[in-house]
Amino acid sequence: MGLSKSVRISRPRKRSGKAVRDSSGSLSERVYRALKRDIIRGVHPAGEALTENLLAKLYKGSRTPVREAAVRLQQEHLLRIVPNRGYFVSNITLQQLNEIYEYRLAVECAAAELAARKTLDESLVERLTDLANTNYTIHDRASYERFIVADTEFHVGIARLGRNQLILRAVHDTRCQMERIMYAAIDIGYYGELPVQEHLGILKAIQQRNPSRASELMYKHIFGSKDKVLQLASAGS
Repeated sequence: MGLSKSVRISRPRKRSGKAVRDSSGSLSERVYRALKRDIIRGVHPAGEALTENLLAKLYKGSRTPVREAAVRLQQEHLLRIVPNRGYFVSNITLQQLNEIYEYRLAVECAAAELAARKTLDESLVERLTDLANTNYTIHDRASYERFIVADTEFHVGIARLGRNQLILRAVHDTRCQMERIMYAAIDIGYYGELPVQEHLGILKAIQQRNPSRASELMYKHIFGSKDKVLQLASAGS
């Protein structure tokens, strides 16, 4: 992934320019959402230096909402705030990659197991089935970006089935880093393998009220992804 012990997004893309046209939320919230989206998608590459004045201009806000957004993004490990120097887009090191996947293995396996023990929300199960069947075409960036959205909704949805807010938040909080990793991968032409059958298998185990099987399949799914991503990252270091 163009690494020197960190995941770097090598080809920055055009900024979205949609910061303050959204009518919902405060100016600070809109700047936060737009900047977060652009960091995840690689518009601002890892290591890029950003200033309050630059961000205020790019996202059509003042320095105060930019500062507030930056603090939130630092808490999510997307920005580093360096006193008297400004902001820097965070790298994802090989160690951090490993830690992200270890965390996912612990939390999402528990989420799948818990979901299999609860009375299911059938409308959510139906939605997750649709998401699990989401396809993409290799080297078709638009279709893969749609898959990234569906993949996030699927994994968060599994946690939602368990109706445990702490687990749900934990799964949700890892997704911005996972999306960033997925965008970094396609920036160098790696699209991975389509996980339709793995997703459907996890969902089937949950529907069959088989907690151990649901956890096992989630483990295999995440571990397989971890192995491939770490190999790819190591090759670029």
